[in-house]
Amino acid sequence: MGQSKPAYGLLGYPLGHTMSPPIHERLFELSGKSGEYDYRIFELPAKVLSACAKDLFTCEGFNITIPHKLNIIPYLDRLDESARRYGAVNTVLCRDRDRKSVGYNTDVDGFLRSVESLDCDLSRPVLIAGGGGAARMFAIECALHGAPVTIAVRRIKPETEALQRDILSLAPKAEVSLTTLDQLPDREFELLINATPVGMYPHPGETPIPAGYLRGVRAVFDAIYNPASTQLLLDARKMGCRALGGMAMLVWQAAAAHTIWDGSVYTQQQIERIVVEMSSLMENRFQQSAEGKVAN
Repeated sequence: MGQSKPAYGLLGYPLGHTMSPPIHERLFELSGKSGEYDYRIFELPAKVLSACAKDLFTCEGFNITIPHKLNIIPYLDRLDESARRYGAVNTVLCRDRDRKSVGYNTDVDGFLRSVESLDCDLSRPVLIAGGGGAARMFAIECALHGAPVTIAVRRIKPETEALQRDILSLAPKAEVSLTTLDQLPDREFELLINATPVGMYPHPGETPIPAGYLRGVRAVFDAIYNPASTQLLLDARKMGCRALGGMAMLVWQAAAAHTIWDGSVYTQQQIERIVVEMSSLMENRFQQSAEGKVAN
């Protein structure tokens, strides 16, 4: 028998609707390595990770999604600065030059490249809807770039205040304020980021921010990628805002993983083309799924 191909893959649970395999297949194709590698799915509940961890590290590298972004850390030899800052790993290089496993957080790269494509000045005011893990990363990155950050949540809780302190511990000179989604401040923002699940499939008509409020916003980034055009993005474009959905971040963070794994680099045009292709593929998949449910 011939030797098996070097493998990469995705660790998570559940993974029924993941877009990672087609994204990574296209990235391998663009780097001229199509067919040289296998990209596998490791759909493992959290309770079986310890029993399967050894097999994972026979790969060249792998991506990680919920519920394993924190659980994987004890199995790694070291963390890159990005993973240490956020205490979460979404990309692993199984063997670096010293034969050590290294954990990275390329969600940061995906976010910053998405914002770059919106031509945003991250030293100017940013409004973030949401107070969870994604909001924390967005807020810290914006604060480190010098942006005054406003975090808007449904209700300010002790966890929200802890998030504010956490951001200031990493960016002591930052301006970080808290508010609620029903009491948004009367000021202009360079960038609005939706880090809530509001507007996600199967509730695409919902939005966390009233359309009229977007008159004072220059650009909108919605971390949701299903649907490709959320109600927030539709409203933003009607108001003349530059607007981008979460598929761009998903593809850019995958591209950053390839740079870590084998040094591949991609152009803005290549990534934009994949974003369009994957958005279309995703919507076709969900349409067929919905039609199947109706038929049954």
